[in-house]
Amino acid sequence: MTATVRGAPRLQRSWDSRAACNFICGGAGTGLLLAAAAALPSGWPYAPAGVLAFALIGFGLWMVWLEIGRPLRALNVFFHPQTSWMTREALLALPLLIIVGAAILLDQRIVPLPFKTHGTVIDLAWAGAVLGLAFLYCQARILTASKGVPAWREPSLQSVIVITGITEGLGLLLLLGLAVATPPSWVFAAGLVALAARAGAWEYYRRRVAAGAPATATAALNRISSPVHLLGHVLAAVLLIVALITPTPVLPAAGAGLALVAVGAWLKFTVVTRAAFTQGFAIPFLPVRGRAGS
Repeated sequence: MTATVRGAPRLQRSWDSRAACNFICGGAGTGLLLAAAAALPSGWPYAPAGVLAFALIGFGLWMVWLEIGRPLRALNVFFHPQTSWMTREALLALPLLIIVGAAILLDQRIVPLPFKTHGTVIDLAWAGAVLGLAFLYCQARILTASKGVPAWREPSLQSVIVITGITEGLGLLLLLGLAVATPPSWVFAAGLVALAARAGAWEYYRRRVAAGAPATATAALNRISSPVHLLGHVLAAVLLIVALITPTPVLPAAGAGLALVAVGAWLKFTVVTRAAFTQGFAIPFLPVRGRAGS
């Protein structure tokens, strides 16, 4: 037998910032679809949020397509729905974008339509929100299915990805208040609940990763943890509380929305590109041909 052979953990290179964009933009876009559908009964227009969500989801998918290098190979992603969460995500994308696009066309006010569309818009918006949540769940499962990367395979990452997407969606709705209309007051309260849920999910995930991942992965997560809490949770919570009690809530709400969205993007970018170290390995004894060993 020879001495121990080791393979140190290394940062994976298969997924780069373009793949991170899919998780960042797709998660925020699907979260916005849910927030926009919930805001419809309050009289908030769907089209502006729908257009932004459509663009974010489409941009994320386009970035993944670019990352492949040989774009025609992208067709292979549709052939394994029984085993691949990436295939399931791709199969959901087309009906999701079609439904959201139809809701946008019926809700827009640029070209007057000769018939009432409000009820249909509500139905399409909620159908898009449900498909969006399924799309977001597929994204979470794509990461946890990558067993060679401890920071990805940790099951609690699913909660982080889903909750972060919903939180970002509420943040985008708050940001749109600058250009569209003051968001319904329930959005401020929902933002507080969502950021508290994200803070808890993040801390639980980070501690679970620390128990079994390489030190380099844990260090990458620890480096951003304090800024994530200070900017994306504490500051955002203060601004949301101000928005709840002030007669002019648009500016503090938009500031909170910016913090929620920016920190969510930073968090996911770090998980996908900075904490993605492989497990590494160690072989204590390496057999040599022709020798018996114990």
